[in-house]
Amino acid sequence: MIELRALRKVFGGTVALEEIDLSVPAGEIHGIVGRSGAGKSTLIRCLTGLEKPSSGTVTIDGLNLTHQSGPGLRKARRNIGMVFQHVNLLDSRTALKNVAHPLEIAGVGKAERLAKAQELLDFVGLGDRAKNYPSQLSGGQKQRVGIARALAAEPKVLLCDEPTSALDASTTEQILGLIRSLRDRLGITVLIITHEMAVVREICDSVTLLADGRVARTGKIAEVISEPGSVLAKELVPLPPVSIDDGASRLVEVSLAGTDLPAVLTAARNVGVSADAILAGAVETIEGRQVGRLRFNVASTDQANGLISALQADGIYAEEAA
Repeated sequence: MIELRALRKVFGGTVALEEIDLSVPAGEIHGIVGRSGAGKSTLIRCLTGLEKPSSGTVTIDGLNLTHQSGPGLRKARRNIGMVFQHVNLLDSRTALKNVAHPLEIAGVGKAERLAKAQELLDFVGLGDRAKNYPSQLSGGQKQRVGIARALAAEPKVLLCDEPTSALDASTTEQILGLIRSLRDRLGITVLIITHEMAVVREICDSVTLLADGRVARTGKIAEVISEPGSVLAKELVPLPPVSIDDGASRLVEVSLAGTDLPAVLTAARNVGVSADAILAGAVETIEGRQVGRLRFNVASTDQANGLISALQADGIYAEEAA
């Protein structure tokens, strides 16, 4: 559904995107993550045709956007719905008329566009709020209106730019549930740009990490999280911060990449390290596989080296943590 090939974007002498290759199949929810300046915003603008790539191609549903302009580009954009962090609803319009606004711009008749808008509000669970103005809606309700508006033109791709970063935890869970429901019921392809790793873990089928305008890692969630020592895996399954006061003590970090926790504890016990030495841990089951990380506090460098060697001998990834 979404195909990027050798995508490159240069502003003046600054390279914002460099040789981006990405493929997102139809019906998949794909997350794009990366620190500020990684190129996420430029990528969105290229995907929507707001920026023309310096080279490479952007293809949505078989149509190469880089070859489109004028009416052709406007028509192609109808296949792309956008949901923003700040919904930017029109304060002077009701929820119903906000949802109907894109259809009005497209020249759809009043009766048809209002009927469609009501149907979409019902779809996102706000059918009874059609006559409310934005000032009468909560943050989560505004985001639902924004999602309904993005679906007005019946797009095949939904781009979500930080859709939950301004919401509390409970509302975030509801919005993510709604996006998943949209994918399941409509078969729509979803691309989520976010800095919130919890969002990626919760909803995405696959993920891409951008760094300095390049793809640093891309793959299915279970594969990426299971990759021993991966920077992205560490960010997706973070450990709480810990510190040690004893200068002789050492921290050993262990990756659970399809390895059962008992196997780690057995290997540790065999070199005299008990479960009491675990300072922090994060363990999840994703697609039937146990993944996560543990951090041991051991008494000395020799004990740390012994623990690492014992774990590695059993095929378990371990390293001394800073």
